[in-house]
Amino acid sequence: INVLMRHYEFQRGSVTIDGRDIRTIPRHELRKMMGCVRQDIFTFAGSIESNVRLRTPGLKKEDVIEASRHANALRFIEALPQQFDTDVQERGQILSMGQRQLLSFARALVHRPKILLLDEATANIDTLTEQEIQATLSQLVDEFTSIVVAHRLSTVRHVTSILVIHKGELREQ
Repeated sequence: INVLMRHYEFQRGSVTIDGRDIRTIPRHELRKMMGCVRQDIFTFAGSIESNVRLRTPGLKKEDVIEASRHANALRFIEALPQQFDTDVQERGQILSMGQRQLLSFARALVHRPKILLLDEATANIDTLTEQEIQATLSQLVDEFTSIVVAHRLSTVRHVTSILVIHKGELREQ
């Protein structure tokens, strides 16, 4: 995931998107193409809406609401005291781990990425939230090119292709 987003540069081989080497794509453009949901979610001090929006100009509140609906986060957001205006402390102290994860999905989707990257996105959540995320994932893999890093087979059961990598080597496909 870090290589795909060019947090780390690589010396050998190539990674291409639509035939274009990612090293030829400016980092900011490359990262705009990708929505990333990681295992550890960071929330910023501010409202639920600002945490989904990430200060992106041009996004309407309707975009934030639709992304939240698409990520199955709308139900818990609407149950909060001030809904999208609810203040979230840094690190999301008022939210459960599962709620933070759903918020992260909404954050990734609101920017309409070309590629969705999921890095252990269901690792630290309860069973009920995992089921909600599974429902979200089954829809998303049909809509986006998705790259899913997961230890749980249930996380990737709806994907087209599964690669099993062990100690940096491809073991099964």
